[in-house]
Amino acid sequence: ERLPKPDKGKMRFHKIANVNKALDFICSKGVKLVSIGAEEIVDGNVKMTLGMIWTIILRFAIQDISVEETSAKEGLLLWCQRKTAPYRNVNVQNFHISWKDGLALCALIHRHRPDLIDYSKLRKDDPIGNLNTAFEVAEKFLDIPKMLDAEDIVNTPKPDEKAIMTYVSCFYHAFAGAEQAETAANRICKVLAVNQENEKLMEEYEKLASELLEWIRRTIPWLENRVAEQTMRAMQQKLEDFRDYRRVHKPPRVQEKCQLEINFNTLQTKLRLSNRPAFMPSEGKMVSDIANAWKGLEQVEKGYEEWLLTEIRRLERLDHLAEKFKQKCGMHEAWTAGKEELLSQKDYESASLMEIRALMRKHEAFESDLAAHQDRVEQIAAIAQELNELDYHDAATVNARCQGICDQWDNLGTLTQKRRDALERVEKLWETIDQLYLEFAKRAAPFNNWMDGAMEDLQDMFIVHSIEEIQSLITAHDQFKATLPEADKERMATIGIHNEILKIAQTYGIKLSGINPYTNLSQQDINNKWDTVKHLVPLRDQMLQEEVARQQANERLRRQFAAQANIIGPWIQTKMEEISHVSVDIAGSLEEQMNSLKQYEQNIINYKSNIDKLEGDHQLSQESLIFDNKHTNYSMEHVRVGWEQLLTTIARTINEVENQILTRDAKGISQEQLNEFRASFNHFDRLIPGGYNLCLQKRNGMMDPDDFRACLISMGYDLGEVEFARIMTLVDPNNTGVVTFQAFIDFMTRETAETDTAEQVMASFKILASDKNYITMDELRRELPPEQAEYCISRMTRYVGSDAPTGALDYISFSSALYGESDL
Repeated sequence: ERLPKPDKGKMRFHKIANVNKALDFICSKGVKLVSIGAEEIVDGNVKMTLGMIWTIILRFAIQDISVEETSAKEGLLLWCQRKTAPYRNVNVQNFHISWKDGLALCALIHRHRPDLIDYSKLRKDDPIGNLNTAFEVAEKFLDIPKMLDAEDIVNTPKPDEKAIMTYVSCFYHAFAGAEQAETAANRICKVLAVNQENEKLMEEYEKLASELLEWIRRTIPWLENRVAEQTMRAMQQKLEDFRDYRRVHKPPRVQEKCQLEINFNTLQTKLRLSNRPAFMPSEGKMVSDIANAWKGLEQVEKGYEEWLLTEIRRLERLDHLAEKFKQKCGMHEAWTAGKEELLSQKDYESASLMEIRALMRKHEAFESDLAAHQDRVEQIAAIAQELNELDYHDAATVNARCQGICDQWDNLGTLTQKRRDALERVEKLWETIDQLYLEFAKRAAPFNNWMDGAMEDLQDMFIVHSIEEIQSLITAHDQFKATLPEADKERMATIGIHNEILKIAQTYGIKLSGINPYTNLSQQDINNKWDTVKHLVPLRDQMLQEEVARQQANERLRRQFAAQANIIGPWIQTKMEEISHVSVDIAGSLEEQMNSLKQYEQNIINYKSNIDKLEGDHQLSQESLIFDNKHTNYSMEHVRVGWEQLLTTIARTINEVENQILTRDAKGISQEQLNEFRASFNHFDRLIPGGYNLCLQKRNGMMDPDDFRACLISMGYDLGEVEFARIMTLVDPNNTGVVTFQAFIDFMTRETAETDTAEQVMASFKILASDKNYITMDELRRELPPEQAEYCISRMTRYVGSDAPTGALDYISFSSALYGESDL
């Protein structure tokens, strides 16, 4: 552009007019002149003149400098800092004292033209020499005029900032061509940063997977331990430990498993977005491996809980049988006490006729009593056998006691038979007997046995698990009470015989010895036992009523648990179906789907209190030894599994929508395109027959290969067998036989969007290498930040070629490896 022709003349107004023309031109270029007029310039105002010159320099030499959207001064300072960062003794923080030693200027020249200055020979203690070297080289080889004086800079405490900034800006413009290389370096940095971040995510996944698998490996042997404890308290402690595992130790691992799946999906999405190959975890650490290990853990866990409950029932039965065994043994031993000595007596040798007959009748009564106790001995033997079959921990003591009773019983039988034989031998010598005593003995003995049996039944222990069972016991007890009036008549009849003996004796003046020769039972014995029976009846009533109350409380617990379980179970199923519908619904944007899923997630979190309350009711039921519930088909295990599946499903669905949003934003896919993809997927995600009545069921967002092929053909793809096989390796790398919606979206976005390629990275490296087919370590360290430069050096292979210097690196194979199968 040309300025207007100046006015000819040397008068003041001519000069002012010419200066105004220059100032108007400067203003037309966007330079703001504040308080600077032509009169001050013409009059030689040095301050105004210098201010105007600085404004012009700032506009045309510095203002157009921009680095990462910073201001001109900050951008120029940032540019200097980046270029001089690798150099020793250089720390650029400003445009005055940071430049006094001249090393910063020499570093700028050496960074772009290392052939002009040998930086290794410069010394920090020679600032004037350094500055003059930089000035001379810049003037001679870079066409930058010498604007500054080395002595002024060194001898001034704070050099003029504007002067140094003006001079440094000349270097910026001189080396502007090098910005292309910096842009290429930035591209490489971006690619390498993505790769480093992905590697970090892979390492974190491997670490989390190893820890989770190790926890499962350590937990399964504990759950597989089926060594039963010998006492109920010890087994209940095992059950409490198992509850702590369920409540405290397992939930964090459930969260870790869910987070691991989310991290894996996020990593795969990032790898797809950066056009990297899919991540394949180490052997045995795939998501499917973790899922199989988790499934195995849950199977062992279920078996362990069933075993615990079975063992508790067994120990409960054992405790009951052991107590019953002790009670019956005690009663039997109390009955047999002294019987062997009694049977071994030879009192019949000196007895009278009446006494002999009495002894005979007494022995017959004893035999009757002995026969009546045969059933009790058999019961004791049966209980001992059952205790052995149930592996009772103190079976040795039980067996010893049972064997002692059986041996004693056999001995009693032998002694009884011997005594009978002896009495029968002498009975022929005696003929008379007191009929009334005999009748009393015969009636008293069975009645006494009946009372013994009644007392035993009234004190018999019982165990029931339902109201029906206790009602059955109450009915039997009521039937027993109904027989008491008849038994009282029998008692009165027996006592009447005794009274008749007393009456006869009184009438005829017979002196009685006071002892019935045929029985040890007396009127007082009968009355005492009868009073005992009447005392035990209300006690038995009380025990039965207390058990009724306990069973009623257990029934309330069953109904309370069932009422909640019958609500929670269908609620979980409904939420699973609603989440499934939201995940495949094409109405609305992904953000609206995300908001809807977040609302579902919050509702699920808020519903956790109902699960906790149900857990509390379940614990109360187990503490009350309630093991079945006819009022619901939902067990606590069903609810737990459903709840964990619901948490996993909502978390996985949210993660899938997040990945779709990430894919849409990263690839530039519009909402309409996503809706079109979803509509095509839903059309071929068809209903299939299934179930007992061949009803229709939804496939939950998956297509088999035939449906996928039909979907692609409907979208305009011309597929041969080879091409379709290639596409299937992309959407189904694990050969599962199905194509998920996420894999379908990834494939379609890959087909419709552009990403960085290996060729682009190769071109960027070629710019840094000055069009060479190799690159040196010095070039990498000069153009890239230190961390990423060392990363490239450690990963690049040596370049093979006669035209390369020693240590040259092959950036072409390195770029290909970033986008192919590699260990990067």
